[in-house]
Amino acid sequence: MMTLFIQCGLIILAYASLWYGVALIKKRNDVADIAWGLGYVLLCGFLFFTCPRYPVLTLLYALVTLWGLRLSVHIYLRNKNKTEDYRYRAWREQWGKTFYWRSYLQVFLLQGLLLLVIFSPVINAAVAEPAGWGLSTWTGTACWLIGFFFQTVADYQLSVFVKHKKPGAILQTGLWKYSRHPNYFGEILMWWGIFIITLPLENSLFFIISPLSILLLLVFVSGIPLLEKKKAGNPAFEEYKKRTSVLVPWARGK
Repeated sequence: MMTLFIQCGLIILAYASLWYGVALIKKRNDVADIAWGLGYVLLCGFLFFTCPRYPVLTLLYALVTLWGLRLSVHIYLRNKNKTEDYRYRAWREQWGKTFYWRSYLQVFLLQGLLLLVIFSPVINAAVAEPAGWGLSTWTGTACWLIGFFFQTVADYQLSVFVKHKKPGAILQTGLWKYSRHPNYFGEILMWWGIFIITLPLENSLFFIISPLSILLLLVFVSGIPLLEKKKAGNPAFEEYKKRTSVLVPWARGK
């Protein structure tokens, strides 16, 4: 297993370095967001062609690849013909002369490390004794499908809203009526689904670090906190915040 993890790590090191070069050429670090989903697709392709395959493992590759491709295409279309994302632009200004090496380490290499951690259940599945299709497969796949629905629909609803929104307006319809971040809820649920599918495999419990990492990352670090901070002070958002769940969709209050 360790050999495979090292191989995947070297692939991601080269991959992150390549995208860092793209960022320097394009003069925008937000290309890292496009690279995020495609990195998982790359590793799925590597494992698919280099490791023995069985039905449950092929299912994992298919689910992760579908998620990664959809997310990267969505982010590409969202950022197309726009200036660099505000988060990366702020770091560009804050880091000053240290911008180049901090971008490489804190954006691209750190992202690569997180990618490996979150993808780890699939790497373990590629080397573990094959498991048959069972209850965990159906349960995990159901979780993944629900999560994929939430992320895909929420992203679509937000993209439509952004095209026509008025200054200061907050999306409060569709899935956004029940959660302030339904797309993040969907992503977290998908990775819990991937983990559940791998539960029958040897050493699987060690890789609970995967769904826990994506949960902590989105809820406490780079997802929800940054977006909530950006909207803080907006009267419409403050009202919306009082009656709408932060993450898990829930019946809307009055």
